[in-house]
Amino acid sequence: QVQPVESGGGLVQPGGSLRLSCVASGRTRSRNVMGWFRQAPGKEREFVAAINWSGGTTSYADSVTGRFTISRDNAKNTVYLQMISLKPEDTAVYYCATSGRIIPSMRSYDYDYWGQGTQVTVSS
Repeated sequence: QVQPVESGGGLVQPGGSLRLSCVASGRTRSRNVMGWFRQAPGKEREFVAAINWSGGTTSYADSVTGRFTISRDNAKNTVYLQMISLKPEDTAVYYCATSGRIIPSMRSYDYDYWGQGTQVTVSS
């Protein structure tokens, strides 16, 4: 079992920044890929970003490229999502997930352990 736990969400004004964190506890040794997804009210869950074990390979949704940066600290079993230039359309619950894959995936079904989510609200 692996349990990801997200933190760092909150209310921020348009143009502002937030950094989300996700700590994975339990049997994390095989959890090579970690990813972030989000779900806005009334919409399906969508891919945001993912990163492989070494951090050398990352993948981003087109909507966040250039504004969001994913990184990880394996010594702390933690993955981060730095978000800048936030827009109202970034408002969603953000979920962290882990996968045994080697290469980052945009598909939610490739991830088998999910956190409970953290709310990000971008509003003036």
